[in-house]
Amino acid sequence: MSVLLEIEDLETFYGPSQVLFGVSLRVEEGQVATLLGRNGMGKTTTVRSIMGLTPARKGRIRLAGRSIETLPPEQIAALGVAIVPEGRQIFPNLTVEENLIAFAAQRKQNPRPWTLARIWELFPALKARRNNLGHQLSGGEQQMLAIGRALMTNPRLLVLDEATEGLAPLLREEIWRVLRLLKEDGQTILVIDKYLERLLSLADQHHILERGRVVWQGDSQSLKARPEVWRQYLSV
Repeated sequence: MSVLLEIEDLETFYGPSQVLFGVSLRVEEGQVATLLGRNGMGKTTTVRSIMGLTPARKGRIRLAGRSIETLPPEQIAALGVAIVPEGRQIFPNLTVEENLIAFAAQRKQNPRPWTLARIWELFPALKARRNNLGHQLSGGEQQMLAIGRALMTNPRLLVLDEATEGLAPLLREEIWRVLRLLKEDGQTILVIDKYLERLLSLADQHHILERGRVVWQGDSQSLKARPEVWRQYLSV
């Protein structure tokens, strides 16, 4: 596999306060990778740096070998990085269909691109509400729409920040079902979530952050075998 995302020695600040201290990680094409850690440990800041929303002060971020750490967010998105942000951030006064069409693009010349028809197949509940406004959807439906909107850009890298946060159990299961299907389809995914058992069965590689540093990384089998790591860095 070729490396799609590579981060080396990333340092990011909010004003004078340093949040990331030399973060390094790699995500290969077709992999599902995680960022794990307690709240406030730098996971979302890492994502914001990847997206150019909180630019790195030091270090390198490469997408398919191209340095992107100095690019603005719109250029990073145009290169094929799509985010499902925490809080969903859909357009409340556009219909479901309009939310999806507004982001349609062919980012990676996908031979089987994401279209409205494919989104309706993936999320039948959205098809049934295609003419509803964003603010008329439930939280779970809004999350489906946020994922569908990101997929409509046909991204090379799909980033999900707390995609199952605040959802009822049945709706969480729907999101996990979709992520498994996307993995089977070869989509490269970087995901932040707290449901470790689900992530162990889904992801190929895990990266644990503690106070802005990567303190452990490895595959699911290795993480399953290290319950002491869970207790030290992931338990509340």
